[in-house]
Amino acid sequence: MAENSIASSEKDLVMTFLNELAKVYYGPLYKYVKENSELVGTMPGFLINHEKIIIYIGRTHIAVEYTGPEVLEELPKDQYVEIQFYDYSVEDSNLVEKIIGFEYDSTAHTPMILPHFSESLLIPTNRGWDKMLELNWNVVAQNSIMAFNTPTPRLKEGHFTRIVNGIFFDADDSGLKARRIKWLDFFPVVFDGSKEETDSFSFNLEKMKELVEADARYSYPMPNDYKFIQLPKINKFIEIWGNRENSETDITSFLSESENQFILTMKFGAKEVHSELKCVWQSELRDAIKPDFFIVQPNGYADIVEFKLPDIEKKSVVGKSNRESFAAWLNSYISQTRVYSTYFEDPNNRTWFEKKYGFKVYKPRRWLVVGRRYDFNSDDWREILSDYNSLDILTFDDLIDGVIVQFYM
Repeated sequence: MAENSIASSEKDLVMTFLNELAKVYYGPLYKYVKENSELVGTMPGFLINHEKIIIYIGRTHIAVEYTGPEVLEELPKDQYVEIQFYDYSVEDSNLVEKIIGFEYDSTAHTPMILPHFSESLLIPTNRGWDKMLELNWNVVAQNSIMAFNTPTPRLKEGHFTRIVNGIFFDADDSGLKARRIKWLDFFPVVFDGSKEETDSFSFNLEKMKELVEADARYSYPMPNDYKFIQLPKINKFIEIWGNRENSETDITSFLSESENQFILTMKFGAKEVHSELKCVWQSELRDAIKPDFFIVQPNGYADIVEFKLPDIEKKSVVGKSNRESFAAWLNSYISQTRVYSTYFEDPNNRTWFEKKYGFKVYKPRRWLVVGRRYDFNSDDWREILSDYNSLDILTFDDLIDGVIVQFYM
C-alpha cells in the first residue's frame, strides 16, 4: 500500500508508518546488501543495524532519525529495535527546531529552507558561534556547509528532505552545546485536524524505493583517523552504558582509564581528569565524599562530574501545569551533588584538598550525567533547571555528541 490515511492513536500511526517503510525501504535495503556483500564494511550501519529509530510527528512532515554505528560491520540477524516517538502535530511549531532542541537567535528575517539533501551541515546559533570563537574552534579546517546568523532551518512543505551528519551548536552559561544528527529523513504528510475526535494523516513512501541502491552504496562522512583511533573507544563506551546489566561503577571505571579520559577532557574542555578523590571534612565530623570526577580547567580550577545510569523508567518532571518540579529520584541525585558544593564552601576543606591533590576547587559547576535525550525533551525540565545555580544535567547522548562533533572540526 503506497498511500495511507490514519485516524488513530500516535502509536498506531507510528507502527503503520514504519511497517510501510519496512516494505519499501528496510526490507529491500537489507536484501540488496545481502546480495552485494562487498557493501558490508562501507555502507552506513545505522540504516540496517539500528540502535534506535526515533519518530517525530509534525503537521507537514514525519521525521525518522537513526542512531547506531556509522559503518555496517556485519548484517544483523535477529534484531530488537527500540522505537521512540514524539508527537508535535498538536502544536503549530517548527519541527526542525523541536528536533534540534534549541531556538535560534538570528537577527535575519529571511527564513532558511533546508535543501532536499544536505551533508555535513553546520549551523550554530549566534550564541553558539560566539562561544566557538571564544574557544578557538578551527572552523577553517571544517569540511562542511556552514550558515551563520540564520533563523531556525525550516522544511519545504510537500518535499522529502534529508540531513546527513548535521551539527548544530548553541551556548549558554554552562558552555557550548552540540546536537549532532547522523541521519534524519523528513517525509511529507497531509495533516487534517478538523475533526474533533481524531486527526488524520496521509503519506506516500514510494520515493524510498528509488533510494535503496544509492543509500546502500553511500559512504558516511568520517574524519580520516577517527574510525581507526577513537571511534572504537567511543563505541566501547556506548556498549558499556548501553547494557543495562552494567553499573555506574562500570561506566566511571571505563572513563577513568587514561586512554579513555579524552571523552571527558574533550567534552568539558578540561586539561586533566581525576576520578574518585577522597574528600575528608576538616571542620566537622562527616563521612568523606568521593565525587566521580574532577575535571580541571585551564585556569587551574576544577568542576565536578557525577554519573548515574542512562536508563530512566520514571518521569523526570512531575506536578500539574505551572506547578511542575523535578521528580524525587532526580532531586536525590541533585542533592548528592549539592553536598559536593557544600564541602568546598569551607576554606579549611579547600586548603586541605589543594595541598593533597595539587589543584583548586571553589564554587565548582556540577554536571550530572543521567538518562537519554528523550528523557529530558520537554520545555518544562529546562525551565526548572534554570532555577538551579551551578548545576547542569547532561544526557549520555549529549555527552557523546559533544565529543564526536569535535572530530569533525
